[in-house]
Amino acid sequence: MIEPVLTIVVPCFNEEQVLPQTITELEKVLRNLVDENLIASSSRILLVDDGSRDNTWRLIYKASLHNQMIKGLKLSRNVGHQNALLAGLNSAKEVSDCVISIDADLQDDTDVIREFIIKYRDGCEIVYGVRRKRDTDTVFKRKTAEMFYSIMKKMGVNLVYNHADFRLMSKRALQELEKFQEVNMFLRGIVPLIGFQSASVYYDRKERLAGETKYPLKKMLAFAFDGITSFSVTPIRMVLLIGFLSFFGSCACGIYFLILKLIGETATGWTSLITSIWLLGGLQLIAMGLIGEYIGKIYKESKGRPKYIIDFNPFLPITGRQTNSQGLDHEAYTLNLKKLPETN
Repeated sequence: MIEPVLTIVVPCFNEEQVLPQTITELEKVLRNLVDENLIASSSRILLVDDGSRDNTWRLIYKASLHNQMIKGLKLSRNVGHQNALLAGLNSAKEVSDCVISIDADLQDDTDVIREFIIKYRDGCEIVYGVRRKRDTDTVFKRKTAEMFYSIMKKMGVNLVYNHADFRLMSKRALQELEKFQEVNMFLRGIVPLIGFQSASVYYDRKERLAGETKYPLKKMLAFAFDGITSFSVTPIRMVLLIGFLSFFGSCACGIYFLILKLIGETATGWTSLITSIWLLGGLQLIAMGLIGEYIGKIYKESKGRPKYIIDFNPFLPITGRQTNSQGLDHEAYTLNLKKLPETN
């Protein structure tokens, strides 16, 4: 069997503290796989700079100048983890037989990449990296994650339990992924929709090597809500159900109070009235906000704006026309970068 060309795609946002260790470890993994004749020697690591505000891009670019295994893809601004990952996948698929995505913090176990390749060579088009357990998470994060997967399952969304974005996809699978054109890309839900032969590889998640998490509570909740509303209309149906229950409940209360009046036992007081008004008012506001969320997604989709804009692509022909964000062409940018002092 001819050795496949592998590209490891790594989205990076403000990762200057962990990036040198990430590059070293992933390069070691690639070289070991090449030595075992499991992948082609032209395999590479593609580091995607998602509009970082620190020295992340500078480190990526300098590494690419001195190491043929390292490539850097620069986005024009920060577009979020999912879109940055998608940019890397779409760029890598043109020059790869298979692509593995992994986060820059390397909490996902790089040792199982070898198993990914073996599964791929056995005929799997998609290989999921799945956590065995969540012992490294806080109790709150673990419970909320379990709740999220449970809710998504009940809504009919086919997610791989305890799987994030550590996966292998073949070129064929990536070509099918490109056909999904929605703006609100939730890759953990979309990839299983592709089908094809797939497998799971289980591993234990590590502690972050350096830096801080890019998914604090606020982003985690927004990500979960985006995933729910991107794949299911169940929340709107639940609101409709609550509306019906409130309506029939109000009718029952109305009949009850009418009977009380007829028998001369009218209930006095305004507490129950105010409480019911606030309750129904709150339900109405929740319903309007939820419907507005779906309408907002429709609005974003209707505009058809690009998910990301690439500032520098290493897989395009090197010409004076491909410039960086400062207007320098590739050669001038390289010379300018070499003149900069080394970072600590």
